[in-house]
Amino acid sequence: MNAKYYLRISFHTFVSSVLIAVLMASSYFLIEPQVGRAQDTSGPFTISQVITGETSFIVDAVNTTLSGSLNGITGGTANGSTTVVVQTNSPTGYTMDIAFYNNGTSQTMLGEVTDSSSIIDYPASSSEPTFLFSTASTAALFAYTVSAADSSDLDQSFLDNGSACNTGSGYTADRCWMEPATTTFQIIDRTTDAVTGATSTLHFRVYVPNNPSPGLVADTYTATATLTVAAQ
Repeated sequence: MNAKYYLRISFHTFVSSVLIAVLMASSYFLIEPQVGRAQDTSGPFTISQVITGETSFIVDAVNTTLSGSLNGITGGTANGSTTVVVQTNSPTGYTMDIAFYNNGTSQTMLGEVTDSSSIIDYPASSSEPTFLFSTASTAALFAYTVSAADSSDLDQSFLDNGSACNTGSGYTADRCWMEPATTTFQIIDRTTDAVTGATSTLHFRVYVPNNPSPGLVADTYTATATLTVAAQ
């Protein structure tokens, strides 16, 4: 076989091989069109995570003993307090209510040994705090008020205009004394979150006039209260 004939055969073979390869590749892309695309899109899809609301006491109220002992006849005034801290992620804040334990009597503070002897609940005015603590009563009295690290957290009932409660936007320490009751009474009304905690303090007072009527026997007198918080 001469060289010219050999080269012609080889060239034809090469051309045939190329054509076969092109045809096979074309057939593959016709059968599998996805392979021939430069890009594709999947979706849209979402990624979700639920975040729950959380409102709780991070510092609870503790048992409180008022300062010193009071004489049953000559009387006097005793004060005490307990502080709580509330944490919430609610952007509109929280409310706090107080309610005193219903011990089956009309008074919330009873003698522990002689439960027939009691300290009278402080008489509020129209179910609202009184600006000054009245000592006009001839009976021994038990009352409470509230303060807050941020006074704007207080319920309107405990804000004042300098002479009256439940009016204005000011706060005067040692004012706005409220009657303890077994029904809930709102004491805090915060309108923003408190992710690092909001502090408020309950202040309690017992006043015993000289020679009180009804009389008081020697005893330890105790009242029990519950605080409840709720996100707004």
